This record gives sequence, C-alpha cells and structure tokens, in this order.
Amino acid sequence: MLAYFDCFSGISGDMTLGALIDLGVPVDWLKESIRSIPLKDFDLSVSSVSKNGIGAKRVEVKAADSSITRDYSQIISLISNSPLSANVRERGIAIFEEIAGAEAEIHGCPKETVHFHELGGVDSIVDIVGTALCIEYLGITKISASKIPMGSGFVKCRHGIIPLPAPATVSILKDVPVYGVDINHELVTPTGAAIVKALSASFGNLPDMTIEKTGYGAGKHDSGYIPNLLRIIMGRSSGGEYKDELIFQVETCIDDMNPEIFGFLMDRLFEDGALDVWWVPVSMKKNRPGTNVHAICYPDRKDALINRILSETTTIGVRYYEVKRKTLSRCLDEINTSYGTVCVKRITNPDGTTRIVPEYEVCKKIALEKKLPLKNVYEKIIKEIG
Repeated sequence: MLAYFDCFSGISGDMTLGALIDLGVPVDWLKESIRSIPLKDFDLSVSSVSKNGIGAKRVEVKAADSSITRDYSQIISLISNSPLSANVRERGIAIFEEIAGAEAEIHGCPKETVHFHELGGVDSIVDIVGTALCIEYLGITKISASKIPMGSGFVKCRHGIIPLPAPATVSILKDVPVYGVDINHELVTPTGAAIVKALSASFGNLPDMTIEKTGYGAGKHDSGYIPNLLRIIMGRSSGGEYKDELIFQVETCIDDMNPEIFGFLMDRLFEDGALDVWWVPVSMKKNRPGTNVHAICYPDRKDALINRILSETTTIGVRYYEVKRKTLSRCLDEINTSYGTVCVKRITNPDGTTRIVPEYEVCKKIALEKKLPLKNVYEKIIKEIG
C-alpha cells in the first residue's frame, strides 16, 4: 500500500495522527497499543472538525503531568524495550533519531546527551509512536511526500523567542525540498519534520497510483486563507507491490543439547523480535546428528537474538550476515464470519489481486472455545470469505 503525504499546509505530529486515524485506524486500539509501551498517564481525544468545508480529524493528547520530559537515551530505551512490533519500534526510533541529531547539531553536544523539552513529553511520544503504529495497521509499505512549505515569524519555547521555521525544523529538513510561503505562523513543527523526513522515500509530485482512501488531519491554528490540514492519500500501484528490506540472518549448528530446549528457544527468539525461526537437521563432524538453528530479524534486533542463542544453548559461536528480501504488501483487516468478527491478513499478489489469510491465533482461540478441529475453523472461514 502506498501513501502520499500532501503537506500543502505543513505537517505536525497531531496532524499526521489525525489524518491516519481518518484513514480508518481505530482510536481505542491505538490507545491500548501506546499504553503497552508502557505509557499510561495520557488520554487521546479525537474530534471531527471542518476546515474550509473539508471534514477532518482533530487529535489532542492530554497528559496527566505535562512537565515530564525525557532525554534521548530514555526515549530510545522506552521504545526498544516495548512489546511493539519490530517495524513499529524501528520507525519510532528513526523519527526520534532525526530530532536528536538536529538538537545535537544546534546545541553542540553528543546525540546521546540531548535532553528533549517540548519534544520529550508524553504528547510527542504519543504522536510519533502512534504514527508508527498507524502505518503498520494500515499496511502502508511505501511513503512519499510533497515539497514542504515553510512559514515565517517567531515562536516562544523554553529557550526563549526563536525564529520560524524553528532551528530544529531547518536542521531536520536538510536535503528535503522546501519552499517559503507568506504565512506568519509555524507550518512545520520539529515533530512533523522528523516524521516526514524519516518515513518518506521521496519528495515531489503525487506518484502514479490508484487512489483508495484519503485522510485529513487538522492542525491547531488557521493560516487565514488555506485550510490548516495534512492530507494523506492512500492507494495501490498498477501491479503488485514489493517491499525491499535489509534483514539479518543469525545461525549456528548444535549437536550436544537436550532437544527439549529447542522449543523453548524458538518461543524466546520470537519474543526477542525474530521474524522467523526454523531448524534444519544436519550431519556434523564425526557424523554426529545436529540441528542448524536459523533466525531472521530486523537490524535492531540482531544483538538480542545473538545473545539469546549464546545464553540459552550449548553453542559457543553464532554466525550472522545481512540478507535482502522482498515481501508482498499486507495489512490487517477484520471480516464478519459465522464465528463473529475475526482478524485476517489481506495480502496483495504480484498481479495486483488480493487474498485473505486467517490469523493463526484467532483460529486457535475459536477452535479451543468451540472444541473444533483447527483445520475445520480455517476451512470454514476461507469458504465464507469466498
């Protein structure tokens, strides 16, 4: 699924979240997902507003204590140790790294010691992690954006009065095409700049696509003559979509371990963020039967998997190397069946057609509750999908 960020009136974190919610992300699901980080003391309110006759979603994040701020290391640790998926963690960290790099450049200090003020509060974390969650929920695999408009004037922050666009915004948008507009207002916030810089593969005109949905997110202020909105356009290319990814494969051979441990190891590797885990029987030296342990993961989870294998098994060494892979576009969806509403994966084939695959855990729960064979549950759901 493709997404185009049409930033005709700028971009901010709350505008991004509003547009993605307008595209169909359930608010209750989003709240619970963010709270699992854990991030507890906040509320996310979403209202429908109209800007120049265009309906949009307005998002407000209310924190129990707005004075709480965090430094770069605290935020990265919070996201890295969360139960969120590897993709969500990776996107969230990438956005915060854009902000940290800009702040370090402006203040002349190491990135690791950067202390976020406005950007370290609960609302910014909700905006950034929430954006990453929404992108995964909607099945968006590629993002592009328009050129970015920049307002002028001054704004007050904890450091005092600073010019617009804010120094952090200018630093973040290095190498991104921008243009000035005669609006005395902050059109692009540092959070919005970091989101569009970290997530967009390209900047320019609307790409060739078949439009399926459009979402609008409303900003807090109005410029006077253009609606203060971010528009996100979702659609598909003319053929099937592929996602190019760089991942790591971690492996080792074991011939001296209690085989009962392998099942436990597999569960722990998945908990550590493995994308897949598998075993292959091998013949080792002196013709001893052994097991080749394989696991693949995103780069940020490589060390966790290596540590898990070295600490949980009898091996004394692990091999790892970069692997490129292409994956088909997929997104989560809900469908109505005779078992009730069930969660499924909607996958786009290379020819542009789609297929639906029931989620294993959902089918397992139905089978156990209704005392049915698992294969029967799968077959019935697939038959009803038609």
